[in-house]
Amino acid sequence: MPHRPAPVLPNRGARAARLLAATAVLGGILLATAAPASAVAPERSVPRAAAARAEAPATVTVTGSGSATAAPDLAILSVGVEVTKPTAKEAMAAQNTAAEALLAVLRKEGVEDRDIRTDSLSLNPVYTQTTGGESKVTGYQASQTFSVKVRDIDRAGQVIGAVNGATGDAGRVNGVVFDVADPKELRAKAREVAYKDAYDKASQHARLSGHRLGRLVSLSEGDSLRPGHGALPSMPADEPSVPLAPGEIEEQVTVSAVFELI
Repeated sequence: MPHRPAPVLPNRGARAARLLAATAVLGGILLATAAPASAVAPERSVPRAAAARAEAPATVTVTGSGSATAAPDLAILSVGVEVTKPTAKEAMAAQNTAAEALLAVLRKEGVEDRDIRTDSLSLNPVYTQTTGGESKVTGYQASQTFSVKVRDIDRAGQVIGAVNGATGDAGRVNGVVFDVADPKELRAKAREVAYKDAYDKASQHARLSGHRLGRLVSLSEGDSLRPGHGALPSMPADEPSVPLAPGEIEEQVTVSAVFELI
């Protein structure tokens, strides 16, 4: 029987080399597969950011205005005295005398000291043009004005007549303003009307745009306005009383509101 040669078995070194080669190939495949996933990962945040922006609610900004009226309960008079004399000393003395007479009659008419305030006091030279074209001081004019609150407005005309009677030609009545002593309640009513006006406008905008009105985001109020000042010219000294028409006091308020649209 012929002798067969024994099979040649690979040694341990060769087997280890082949195992290392196979491991390297497998690792490269895994790395190549994982690389695209890491490369596209940042792109996934872009749609999420856009979606977050798209989810932000729309808003509508509106301005509302409102007003409320009430009968006045306060008259504020601007009265004063004005005199002209040859010298400054004489002018100030005459002005002081007329002002004392004005204050005395105000107190006699029941006006309290807390309701009388000096608004201005002045002493100015009076110039006259000479035939030669020069300005020459020929006298001095002294004046003083007072702000007077008459809390019984039915007596405001009587107070004005009394001032003119006590001060004569030196008396001045510059104007009268009617008001309410405490405007808080009137302003609160005007504020309610202004807010309702803003809310109604926002509701209409929501309906027209196919939305529903959401929560109030912000609200701000502008300065209130109370128009309607009255003025009177100077009255003659023999006028016992001045007829007045107080009318109504109007308070105006504006608000600016931002609402969400849902």
